[in-house]
Amino acid sequence: MKEKTVPAQTGGLYTVPETAALLKCGTNQVYSFINAGLLPAMKLGRLKIRPSAVEQFLVHWEGYDLTDPFHPVKLGGVAEGA
Repeated sequence: MKEKTVPAQTGGLYTVPETAALLKCGTNQVYSFINAGLLPAMKLGRLKIRPSAVEQFLVHWEGYDLTDPFHPVKLGGVAEGA
């Protein structure tokens, strides 16, 4: 099965499915990141995410286990804010 790819954008906005494809996770996980306040989004009909927000998300949360976005855990360490 061929993997769907989403080209990196320098402008414009990503939809939740496009963001999920970029992050190689499911759309429910992206909604969890948004609801937990980890990934900023805006509602323009449906939720949209700026490419720069995706980049900042990746830089900021590198080295964390985000399985439960409401309780990020530093890999090999302690929960954020603990």
